[in-house]
Amino acid sequence: MATEEESSTVFSLEGIEDIEDFVPGNEDESLDTGRSTHLLDLMKKANKAFRENRYEEAVNYYSRAHNIKPDDPVILSNRCAAYLRIGHFLKHRPASASELRPFSGLDPTTHASLALKDAENFMNLQTDSIKAYILKANALILLERFELSRDVILTGLQLDDSSNALKNLERFTSNIFGKRTRKNGQTPRTDDFDCTLCFKLLYDPITTPCGHTFCRSCLFQSMDQGNRCPLCRTVLFISPRTCAISVTLKNIIERNFPEEYAERKLENDSLTNMGPDLLPLFVMDVVLPCQKFHLNIFEARYRLMVRRIMEGNRRMGMVILDSTTGSVADYACEVEITDCEPLPDGRFFLEVVSRRRCHIIRNWDQDGYRVAEIEWVKDLSPLEGTKERSDLQDMTDIVAEYARSWIKLAQEASQGDQMRLTELHKAESLMPSTRDLESFSFWLATLTNRRPQEKLDLLRIKDTTARLRRAYHYMKAAEQGCGLQ
Repeated sequence: MATEEESSTVFSLEGIEDIEDFVPGNEDESLDTGRSTHLLDLMKKANKAFRENRYEEAVNYYSRAHNIKPDDPVILSNRCAAYLRIGHFLKHRPASASELRPFSGLDPTTHASLALKDAENFMNLQTDSIKAYILKANALILLERFELSRDVILTGLQLDDSSNALKNLERFTSNIFGKRTRKNGQTPRTDDFDCTLCFKLLYDPITTPCGHTFCRSCLFQSMDQGNRCPLCRTVLFISPRTCAISVTLKNIIERNFPEEYAERKLENDSLTNMGPDLLPLFVMDVVLPCQKFHLNIFEARYRLMVRRIMEGNRRMGMVILDSTTGSVADYACEVEITDCEPLPDGRFFLEVVSRRRCHIIRNWDQDGYRVAEIEWVKDLSPLEGTKERSDLQDMTDIVAEYARSWIKLAQEASQGDQMRLTELHKAESLMPSTRDLESFSFWLATLTNRRPQEKLDLLRIKDTTARLRRAYHYMKAAEQGCGLQ
């Protein structure tokens, strides 16, 4: 359940529950009958799409109408409302929805910027319109330009102090800029040392070249959406590798607010060092232990996750989305980031090695990506000194010899396929000791290309002998059926 403080800082659009119907006026005499009729038809289609929550379609119709009549306030205000609805939807879209149906195209900030441009043009046409102030304030808040939005709201309330939409927006901005009271009955402090992104005491503060200061993690989380200052929108050419913490400011904060700063440190540490039973998840594919591969991280939520992982233990879980349940699968594999190359555009190029499997007990969204409570899983292998253990070891040694010869034959068959040849050399270098029965059985299964469901089944098996036999069967089938995969 959201706390009172959290609910007070969750933004909801105000004053755009509906749009205006378009009524042609006398000023349309400059348009011939055909263009006037076409304009009216476009606006009817646009408003119908808006009211049916088809906002992108509505924007398309409004834009075509705007090309016919560029200075119409109804067209501008209605298109602005559609841009706001799209931007608000994308900004608050949960990670689970993104996994089921990924979007590509403009980000929330771009839509909010387009809405702001329409709101300003509308305001220039109708300077005394309260709706213009409402639209502009909504757009500025979506852009996180809270100081400017508050100025617009207060100006609008001077024109009409009965506007409920402006009053609600004013309450929202008041929660952001209001004073914070310290705990234990100590004297209140102003928000001068607060981050305007998380609304908490600055932690590891960074001052941008344009003069604004944010928590380090907050700034780079914001820059995942675009390389602009969250307040003034100045283009920033900085990165986590090159941007230093403001040491003097950090020392001042830590000295004056030691208890609150200690709490912020614990909060930050909990995000980078999650503990032995919690694991951040990268939802992509099923991975088996004993694999090495590369990942190109470009989504904003996963760039944030990777930065936190690199400050912690460099480990995350890889899991697939279960099509039958619509959620992540019940088993995942822990991978360790062995090399991380940050790229100039904010992406990360990773080399990872898969280590061990785990069972997912439950999972939830955290800052856009998934985190899971997990339990580590080991095979139920026969005890040392038993006949069953001896038989399993003998079987493993025999299969290991077959695997070595299989790899050599596969390498000979792949002389014309450099990619497959590289994969085989990599797999050969990762071969574990045959004394590690569980790891060896997983490694054997990585030699052939399996479907995601088959790999998920291998993760679920807790019988080393059964997995070893299944992996051996896959290799024999590949050898006999298609000349070694």
